[in-house]
Amino acid sequence: MLLHLPTSVSEAQECMAREAVPIGGATLVWAGWQRDGFPEHAMSLRELPEANTIGREALGAAVVLHRIDDRVPEALRRAAASVGTGAVRRTATVGGNLIGSALRCLLPAALVLDARAVTLEPDGTYETDLSDAVAKRHLLLGIRWREPIASGYHKQPAEAGGPPPLVVATAAHADAAGRTHLRIAVRDGYDVLTATTPCDTDAERALRALEPTEVGSLPPAARDAVRRQVSDIVTRLADG
Repeated sequence: MLLHLPTSVSEAQECMAREAVPIGGATLVWAGWQRDGFPEHAMSLRELPEANTIGREALGAAVVLHRIDDRVPEALRRAAASVGTGAVRRTATVGGNLIGSALRCLLPAALVLDARAVTLEPDGTYETDLSDAVAKRHLLLGIRWREPIASGYHKQPAEAGGPPPLVVATAAHADAAGRTHLRIAVRDGYDVLTATTPCDTDAERALRALEPTEVGSLPPAARDAVRRQVSDIVTRLADG
């Protein structure tokens, strides 16, 4: 297997033309390759500047999870810290978690930030809907979002190898008129449900607004977790 380490977008596109397989941190593909055989060409974006951004409104696909710190919103930081073990987080990448993983622990946090995917295609780079990029397994350069007023993330404790643990992510944004909207994303099993509602300092009003949505139809234990997370972020908004 020949591993390519492009340092520019044009070099990465040349690798794509050779049908090089993107590997991220290789935490998810190595066992399969050992079983089924290695590809002729593979590509890592770890030397590509555009894929290594860390900031308040952007995160590169090649960033390994243990590097994600308080430069990004709380929801993403806590999501990254919840993935696997320390050894896994030192190798696994943002792109690998969002595109290559079945669990996608970062996805609920990215969705509540209303993040957009920046993808690399043979003819250029594009900003597109994140859910669409995940579903179609596009080659991800990174994600971009608008900084929230506040955000949060909760992942239920779970045994390794068991069912996917419940995840609840929240984020509050102000619109152009100064109104606050709460976005919520819940991973229940392998499904991720989302909803958006106006939000002020009344948690019960926000929770009632969520009742007709997919989030409102969750099982009781999941709804309890949603209630706690909504109450927490509304309290933080009220405290300024």
